Amino acid sequence: MKEIKIIEVKSEIGAGTRGASLGVEAMKIASLDLKSDFFKQVDTVEVENVNELLFDGAKHSYAKFIDGVLIMEERVCLEVYEQLFDDFFPLIMAGDHSTAYGTIAGIRKAYPKKRLGVVWIDAHADIHTPYTTPSGNMHGMALAMACGIDNLECKVNDPRGETIEYWEELKRVGGASPKIHPEDIVYVAVRDFEKPENYLINKYNINFIETEEIKKYGADVMAARALQMLDHCDLIYVSFDVDSIDSRVSTGTGTPVPNGLSVEEAKKFNEELAKDAKVVAWEIVEVNPTLDTENRMAESAFEILEATAKAIQGRPVLVE
Repeated sequence: MKEIKIIEVKSEIGAGTRGASLGVEAMKIASLDLKSDFFKQVDTVEVENVNELLFDGAKHSYAKFIDGVLIMEERVCLEVYEQLFDDFFPLIMAGDHSTAYGTIAGIRKAYPKKRLGVVWIDAHADIHTPYTTPSGNMHGMALAMACGIDNLECKVNDPRGETIEYWEELKRVGGASPKIHPEDIVYVAVRDFEKPENYLINKYNINFIETEEIKKYGADVMAARALQMLDHCDLIYVSFDVDSIDSRVSTGTGTPVPNGLSVEEAKKFNEELAKDAKVVAWEIVEVNPTLDTENRMAESAFEILEATAKAIQGRPVLVE
């Protein structure tokens, strides 16, 4: 049985709406309400956050709290690296999606010679940069950091010197940039993106699985398709943002979007991915109980997390 280590990242430094840092505890409370002993069975480690910086106000208009984001990426990178080094499967429960870059950097640090594919299950493409962002919120920039992309062709902002210095430093977290290639990304259920992101999707011909395809062909069939798209990669990281779920259900997240997945589809899709031996880390993000009633989002998220964890634990152990 593959041994899981949960990495808790109660950070919301990269989000536009406050409250995502409470998502980890909300999922734990959901597990109690659902009478699950999951968190008793699995060891956890917590990455210290810098949410106190939020009280200082954002100094960088086009990359809000980029100084704090840099600290978090470095901390998450190191923790993921250490857990992989110790032969654990890192299951990351995080607040906002910006720290997913730290996870990617940590995997690359652990496996510098391996080609890493990313399945990004999200309503948003998260491939903005300080030069293109409409909001300045850094949870929309994780994949641009990972790909080492500036997207100056679509530049609309003019970030100042210190912002650019931090941005360049960010791209180097955990080693040389880039960590991944855009063609090694599979977007799943992405349906809300701006022109600069669309430009990159077309430029690099990024793989895409639409919500409608999952509804038409089934989550298991399309999960197999996602894995097939990354057949050329040595390792795979799955990043699951709960806003990939339809907004009628995903009220407890910062940026809900209509026409998303059902909870059952999201659960099945993640379960099927997690059965594959190439998948070396799985992450769940953006549960925000302050926007919810009766902790519904966290309950759905926990159901998906527990099912995925069981799929990971059920994988046959390879004897080397």
